[in-house]
Amino acid sequence: QVQLVESGGGLVQAGGSLRLSCTASGGTFKDYHIGWFRQAPGKDREFVGVNSWGGGRVLYSDSVKGRFTVSRDNTKNTAFLQMNILTPEDTGVYFCAAKFFHNSELSDRDYEYTFWGRGTQVTVSS
Repeated sequence: QVQLVESGGGLVQAGGSLRLSCTASGGTFKDYHIGWFRQAPGKDREFVGVNSWGGGRVLYSDSVKGRFTVSRDNTKNTAFLQMNILTPEDTGVYFCAAKFFHNSELSDRDYEYTFWGRGTQVTVSS
């Protein structure tokens, strides 16, 4: 069982940056791809990006490509989502999630992720 806790959310002006962290406990962190998802009020949860178990492969949604960067530090059981050039459309609750890596490709499908954090709020003002 892996427990994930997100942190780093907050209120930022459009054009600004935030860095989210996802800290894991209770499992072997490097056994999992770590994905990031977000959910805006009244909308479905959507994929943001994912980092492979070793950190060498990434996948992003088109809406954040070039602005957001996923990374991880397996020695600290922590993943990161660096968000730059934020817009009000990036507002939402951001979640990290873990997907077992064995025979597993990177995925943008939330149902393929087993463990989830409770989320951290990001609000971008115009």
